[in-house]
Amino acid sequence: MDQENSQVSALSELDADFIRVLEDLIDVLLANGTIRLTDLPPQALAKLNQRKHARARLRDSLDLINDEDQLL
Repeated sequence: MDQENSQVSALSELDADFIRVLEDLIDVLLANGTIRLTDLPPQALAKLNQRKHARARLRDSLDLINDEDQLL
């Protein structure tokens, strides 16, 4: 059972990594004008926005040094 849980965990981690690759690919395609946000189905756009907001919140919560706190 532990081996099965380990395999499921490994697959979940690979899925998360692959999703990040897809997000980055979408960002590149948007940046170079290959696709537009309006080309995406509304459900896909909503999910992409949810992930971007979740990542931004996580990034903000991990930012231990606020730019305003840095001394020049």
